Amino acid sequence: MAPTLILVRHAQALHNVDRDYSIHDPPLSELGQTQCCSLRQHFFRTEVPDKYQISLIIVSPMRRTIETALLSFGNYAKENNIPIIANAGWQENSDKPCDTGSSIEELSKEFPEVDFSRVDQVWPNKSRDSEKAKKYWYTQESIMQRGEDVLKEIEAKVWPEMEDGKAVIAVSHSGFLRAGVTGWWFSNGDYRIFEFEEREVKEGRPTLKQITGVKGGMGESFETPAGLGGDLPEAAVGGLTVDLP
Repeated sequence: MAPTLILVRHAQALHNVDRDYSIHDPPLSELGQTQCCSLRQHFFRTEVPDKYQISLIIVSPMRRTIETALLSFGNYAKENNIPIIANAGWQENSDKPCDTGSSIEELSKEFPEVDFSRVDQVWPNKSRDSEKAKKYWYTQESIMQRGEDVLKEIEAKVWPEMEDGKAVIAVSHSGFLRAGVTGWWFSNGDYRIFEFEEREVKEGRPTLKQITGVKGGMGESFETPAGLGGDLPEAAVGGLTVDLP
């Protein structure tokens, strides 16, 4: 049976309201909290448990993704002993304050329900002055590679330990899900469901096959594909992103 991956974009956060990207690691807005309620009701009415059984929830270690995961899936996870694990690989693309995370010490106090023990020690560094942070740089090469890496990690490490028929939820961000992972648009609080295409030789990027409608599970997302790698800078110079010829 093909492995199933449910990708969720966080609900509206404070920086989305007025496009104020100077807010550091913003939490959800009031509308975002309402969107989580709608997501939870729709998801557990149409997807779980009739179609899918969730085995693991992965979250980007940002406040808005963690809050979305807990408000939408937290009770279900607690009742069914499903781990919620933070993974820096699923963070957003840019290095603006809104896309730069808080310390694990701070987050672990705010969100004790989440396992932060496996977060990359580089977190939250995205500095272009740090070679260790290269995988999180805002460049096409780094983001495309990071997208491939998180899919390979699930394919190679997560699914071999799962029972057939189980699914994984990953709560992430619009830019990364669109440009680094799927090539599809995600609106706030919407989700898309994919299956990994079976392959004998696990080399290169895994191929995902979407099994939700083109507008997403909530029907709120753009139906036109965006394409992988779209609008990503090829290089970063002096703190500014530029497209090289």
